[in-house]
Amino acid sequence: MRVFVTGASGFVGSAVVSHLAAAGHVVVGLARSDSSAGRLAVLGASVVEGSLDDVDVIQQAAASSDAVTHLAFRHGEPAALAADTDLQVIEALGDALAGTGRPLVVTSGTLVLPPRRVGRETDRAVTDSPAAFRAASEKAALALAGRDIRVVVMRLAPMVHDAVRRGFAGTLIDIARRTGMSGYLGDGSQRWPAVHRQDAALLYRLALEHAPAGSVLHAVDEEGIPLAVLAGRIGALCGVPVRPIPIEQADAHFGWLARLVATDAPASSAMTRRLLGWRPSHRELIDDLAHMVEKSSS
Repeated sequence: MRVFVTGASGFVGSAVVSHLAAAGHVVVGLARSDSSAGRLAVLGASVVEGSLDDVDVIQQAAASSDAVTHLAFRHGEPAALAADTDLQVIEALGDALAGTGRPLVVTSGTLVLPPRRVGRETDRAVTDSPAAFRAASEKAALALAGRDIRVVVMRLAPMVHDAVRRGFAGTLIDIARRTGMSGYLGDGSQRWPAVHRQDAALLYRLALEHAPAGSVLHAVDEEGIPLAVLAGRIGALCGVPVRPIPIEQADAHFGWLARLVATDAPASSAMTRRLLGWRPSHRELIDDLAHMVEKSSS
């Protein structure tokens, strides 16, 4: 298949491109800079120049492809603005693919689910979740199944990891180094799901090739790692004390992660594994932390 990928040069997207290319698919990636285009060329992908604001470019690339994977999201912008852009892109992709029966995989996250219980693929996104801004995108994407599009929603675990300093775990390492302590909130029993980015990339390929229309998949290997366990490992690796952080000091210590570290949000991928035969096989997060700390020290 000829697969158009947004976010193709990103942390997860670049792994998805590699998996698709290795399986014999022709990959076309959206790139908004020369550096992104260069990274895609190294991965063997063709390039469409443009950003998420270039709706016409995105629609044309989608219409000329056999499948689409949408990973791009404007992290770092205000959530409401980034969510509006994401929704516009999904609607544009829907218009381009309507009536074709072609696959479209749209990225979300397990943090859209109700907290304090194990989230499942059948659970709906809720408006009081830490990632509520993605709820409208999920709803819009799933509605596209009614327009003869084989749409799939991929909910990524919040801790996608590899042997590099990335994402939430990398931020916690940075905080431990900056403050001289590895902290956890309350008793540290809050659970966060995790997945290795290569396992996640494999799941994206399986979704494009085999998932039925209207599927919701969970890219989750470990259902929930307690924050206290994570903090303890980071503290040992960084050589700093491990301490509980009082709730009133959460913002000062954790910064933008403060709301998330207060959230208990485990998630299961049992249905996803049964549906597609997905079997994560790469290192777990605790094992990758040593590589992250080593790289950050070099």
